[in-house]
Amino acid sequence: MIKVQNTINASIEKVWKFWTLPEHIMNWNNASLDWHTPYVENDLKVGNKFKFTMALKDGSDSFDFEGIYTKIEKFSLIEYKLFDNRTANVRFESENNTVRITETFEPTTPKSADMEEQFCSAIIKNFKNYVESF
Repeated sequence: MIKVQNTINASIEKVWKFWTLPEHIMNWNNASLDWHTPYVENDLKVGNKFKFTMALKDGSDSFDFEGIYTKIEKFSLIEYKLFDNRTANVRFESENNTVRITETFEPTTPKSADMEEQFCSAIIKNFKNYVESF
């Protein structure tokens, strides 16, 4: 399992909103400036689907990150299963006016684990910067 985390200087309400609403996801869900997320579908209910299309801005590559929510505890936990049957979860721990986000997930393959950890760490760092800029 891969585990990445970051601490966001914001309220749990703000962090949750920015993590879950499509109009915000589109603005932070990328690992570098050459990527973007032009399409987001997110129905945050157990049994419902999410789909984020991630693409290089030059159009040379894209992929869909999609799955089904398996457990939701508002302001605390989101668990999901990807369409390739890998599982993941995101924990939100609030203290004072900060939130620690911890994302744990299965890598696509053991060989890809380091790259996927770096990619996910960069996305969470981008999320932190986005939230803290408002």
